[in-house]
Amino acid sequence: MAEELIGNCLVAQSGGPTAVINASVAGVISEALNQECIEEIYGGMNGVLGILKEDLIDLAEESQQNIRGLRYTPASALGTCRFKLKRDQEYERILEVFEAHNIRYFFYCGGNDSQDTADKISKLAQSKGYELRVIGVPKTIDNDLVTTDHCPGYGSVVKYLCTVVKESALDHEAMGQHDLVSIIEVMGRNAGWIAAGATLAKSKENPNDAPHLIYLPELPFSKENFIDDVQSVLKKNKYCMVIVGEGLVDKDGNYVANSATGQDAFGHQQLGGVGDFLANLVEQNLAVKARSSKLGIGQRAAAHCSSQTDNDESFMAGQAAVKAAMEGETDKMVILVRGEEEAYTCETGLTPLSEIANGVKEIPSDWISEDGVSMTAKFIKYAQPLIMGEVEVPHENGVPAYVRLSKRRVRKVLDSFTFEQS
Repeated sequence: MAEELIGNCLVAQSGGPTAVINASVAGVISEALNQECIEEIYGGMNGVLGILKEDLIDLAEESQQNIRGLRYTPASALGTCRFKLKRDQEYERILEVFEAHNIRYFFYCGGNDSQDTADKISKLAQSKGYELRVIGVPKTIDNDLVTTDHCPGYGSVVKYLCTVVKESALDHEAMGQHDLVSIIEVMGRNAGWIAAGATLAKSKENPNDAPHLIYLPELPFSKENFIDDVQSVLKKNKYCMVIVGEGLVDKDGNYVANSATGQDAFGHQQLGGVGDFLANLVEQNLAVKARSSKLGIGQRAAAHCSSQTDNDESFMAGQAAVKAAMEGETDKMVILVRGEEEAYTCETGLTPLSEIANGVKEIPSDWISEDGVSMTAKFIKYAQPLIMGEVEVPHENGVPAYVRLSKRRVRKVLDSFTFEQS
């Protein structure tokens, strides 16, 4: 039994939101309320950015209706950021805020960079002799975190993508006369998990269902092969639907298309535009119409079309983070562990935060078909359970009735802090 550590807990969110990231916060709050050694439950507004500003809210003051509503509300209810802590003074300030508010438990919902930040904060606390337990809660639609079987957020984005594919396919079938190419660009950065997930839209009865071609960042892109692939599909179908991951690269490892906005605070290239690039390529080489659509933030915010499995596991990850901290764990991230039974099951485990930061989990090569533009049965078996079940979202006046937290601020006790805005 771990030594009891009495104090307050803080939960915050970072990076790109998902349709289920708030379910993890709900899991943290629900479990924290059951722990006598946790006196107050705070939320950090806009991730580490809010902590630097000492901008905290009292989550215990939120209504139970609002907490329950987080289970079906998309985006980051606590606000998010892509702010990188760069200076020693900024890390020192984080710890100063923790000490001022007796924060003894820190739960950070985020991806690679967020877990790296959490790890550094924890290491600083240890070096200063400040008792603090830090547990990361996984989050990313990209599904590229190492050591975890899959990531909360992934199942929901795939469910939404498959819905868009099936609906668009009916439209294209009505319009196409072997002369229509439709290209859908999806997120995912350097891993093709989201793009690959579109294969679940295919029916077992008709292998010619859309999507017809899937292009992944894991495989080098060839313009010549692409044109040949499109031509081959149009000979057999009234239209050709292409799914492409935003991080598509050529044989030299260069991005096929980059956004003009440069890099984010963590040095990651801003991606976007590969769908338009492929559409132009088609129209330059073939006498057919090409349409490009970029799902953008809609794919990560579509709680109305999210996966119940994903939602439940996201909530479970939040609960597991608190339970782990109560058992004395720190410097760890919750991971999802798939059961070995034939029927899908999922449990939680833990992995060191230090193992998360710089890794990228790519799709195994034997999950990609030899043609390079479709997925094997191994991938389908992996991904299919993650999109199962529908989240019931309440409606008001015909539209979804999502919740907003009341965000009662915790009184500041420190002087203001000047930091470099990324």
